[in-house]
Amino acid sequence: MRVTIIGTGYVGLVTGACLSETGNHVICVDKDEGKIKTLRDGGIPIHEPGLESIVERNAGAGRLEFTTDFESAVQSAQLIFIAVGTPSDEDGSADLSMVEAVATSIGKAMNGRKVIIDKSTVPVGTARRVTELVAAETEHEFAVVSNPEFLKEGAAIEDFMKPDRVVIGTDDDYAIEMMRALYAPYMRRGDRLLVMDTESAEMTKYASNAMLARRISFMNEVAELCERVGANVENVRRGMAADVRIGGHFLFPGVGFGGSCFPKDLKALQHTGIVNDMPMRILESVSAVNADQKHLLVKKVKKQFGEDLSGRTIAIWGLAFKPGTDDLREAPALTIIDGLLAAGASVRATDPAALEAAAAILGRTENLTLANDPYEILDGADTLLLVTEWNEYRSPDFERIKQALKEPVVFDGRNVWNPKLAESEGLTYHGIGL
Repeated sequence: MRVTIIGTGYVGLVTGACLSETGNHVICVDKDEGKIKTLRDGGIPIHEPGLESIVERNAGAGRLEFTTDFESAVQSAQLIFIAVGTPSDEDGSADLSMVEAVATSIGKAMNGRKVIIDKSTVPVGTARRVTELVAAETEHEFAVVSNPEFLKEGAAIEDFMKPDRVVIGTDDDYAIEMMRALYAPYMRRGDRLLVMDTESAEMTKYASNAMLARRISFMNEVAELCERVGANVENVRRGMAADVRIGGHFLFPGVGFGGSCFPKDLKALQHTGIVNDMPMRILESVSAVNADQKHLLVKKVKKQFGEDLSGRTIAIWGLAFKPGTDDLREAPALTIIDGLLAAGASVRATDPAALEAAAAILGRTENLTLANDPYEILDGADTLLLVTEWNEYRSPDFERIKQALKEPVVFDGRNVWNPKLAESEGLTYHGIGL
């Protein structure tokens, strides 16, 4: 099939690459000439395992193209994906200005029947708004489909190629058949395509992320209570996960969630509730708990060393909001660094993928050093904080850590280290909810 993807950000690039992998001819469009040049030259502007090889293979085979020629890309396509950003506005609502601009431009460029697909995360009613904007510019036949993405950063290729569900929001029979044909190669294990109305499809995306975020904040509150009453949250978590009604997903306590989806989508869903005279009280609590959780490690460090951290050097392993990505949007590490610096500490931090992104965000911050080697930054530091649970940090050399630190104290913000093993090497271990 002939597919055009408008927007070469995370969702757009992954979607385009994966669709070309199954034989479709895909054109990815972006107005950023620099980004398009980078992609044409074989560069990948985001960190996503497996993406580079797929792009290289399909671009080389002529199935995947990159261009700034919007009109030509629209006119050559049967299916057009809108995959542009929808950042949070000041009031928490999703900023749809880019989606609306693209919809208008599609209408102006259309030369025949098209299926237009909202891949961007958008609030309820956006598909109808896109329909209005396109219809105002063209007399050609078209249908608008809501097709929310459910990609996890760091595992997006696997999620796209082997989806647990594909949500399709439309009542147009032609569009349904086109979408079934497009996704058929990914349904070999069984049909997991769910067809519904556009409003329900749009709500499904927000409700799914809100539910997962709620589980995280709930477990973080349980972890805090465990510490106060002398329980071990890891035992509690395993006991809960054994209940088939609950399961084990997203029950791991830590330093809070971040990224491009959960924080933004919570705000957007809360705003939708407000404008419909229905405050989302549970989501308000989820957001509040998460905001507090990002300060937890700093509180623990101050409890250990005192409120004034002047003269102290703190080492941090992990900056990205999760492993497998260089994404620092809403990353807990940023809040932790700000809190440590504000208390007078010097900070040394490392990350396997996010150092360049961190340097761009943090700039030349006094008393902050970004470095590649996780062990070098420990020399002479007072303590170590594990913030992002990259695989290369899961089985550290505790003896080496102890020898490098001024004081043998570590803070495990993800509960991935074995406390008994760490303590057997002479380290004082602090976890979450233990």
